[in-house]
Amino acid sequence: MTKTIRGACCAALMLAAGAANALDWSDNAVSWRYGTRFAEPFNPEHINKHVLALTHASGYKYGSNYFNLDLLKSDSKDPKSLTDSSGAEEAYLLYRHTLDIGALSGRELRFGPVKGLGLTGGFDLNHKEDVGYNSRKRMLVLGPTLMWDVPGFLNTSLLLIHESNAPSGAFPPISGVAGRRYTYDNHPMLSASWGIPVAEGWSFEGYANFIAAKGLDEVGNPTSAETNIDMQLMYDIGARYGQKKNRFRIGVEYQFWNNKFGNSRVTTGGRGQRASTPMVRAEYHF
Repeated sequence: MTKTIRGACCAALMLAAGAANALDWSDNAVSWRYGTRFAEPFNPEHINKHVLALTHASGYKYGSNYFNLDLLKSDSKDPKSLTDSSGAEEAYLLYRHTLDIGALSGRELRFGPVKGLGLTGGFDLNHKEDVGYNSRKRMLVLGPTLMWDVPGFLNTSLLLIHESNAPSGAFPPISGVAGRRYTYDNHPMLSASWGIPVAEGWSFEGYANFIAAKGLDEVGNPTSAETNIDMQLMYDIGARYGQKKNRFRIGVEYQFWNNKFGNSRVTTGGRGQRASTPMVRAEYHF
């Protein structure tokens, strides 16, 4: 991981540790997932990837935290460099904090099927080593969130995105200037996340992001609206063998990602801008 991602991880974990005594609930997990039909823009191949993740979710009197670090390893169809075909490596860090406005104001903000109103802010960081782009994404998000009255949880947010990147691959798209950062137009994202029990021991979980076009890309091509839907059906297998509820879980996952990173069929020539990826998944919660 880069110093930036390591520093962000340390800061987020220190904040979580410092607030531990104030938490109403907390859940930490290590997970692994694997699929054989990942895609990357401008790459016509289906890519195998292993993804190891560390996740923290918690709630306190005035809101909630969500932290996720994905470590992704591709196969040789997404090579690390021109001289190393062992497979690209990526670290992707996401953090969100949702402030419960009703709890903060001391009065319940409930109407119809909505049980609460929040303000969500956070960031994404990534660092990828690959042959063509070497993404160094930085993204800030902020906007309102509706919390719906359902079994489990369902949150929907309208977020404003401020995003930049500083790619430096073998074919650098920003005039070949190392470290130069390109900033896209600010743009909105409609986001949903959910975790809903569907039967004894089973849970339907995931997120959906609908992201508007973000202006021109680094070489002056127009970007396109983006759809990223990731959903899982998970089973609490540990409970069958005397383990604590939700300690060990296994399941299947599916991701649909269209116009990945804002790249359309026109700009990519129909190569890798759309992914339809089934996966297997396993989790250990602590």
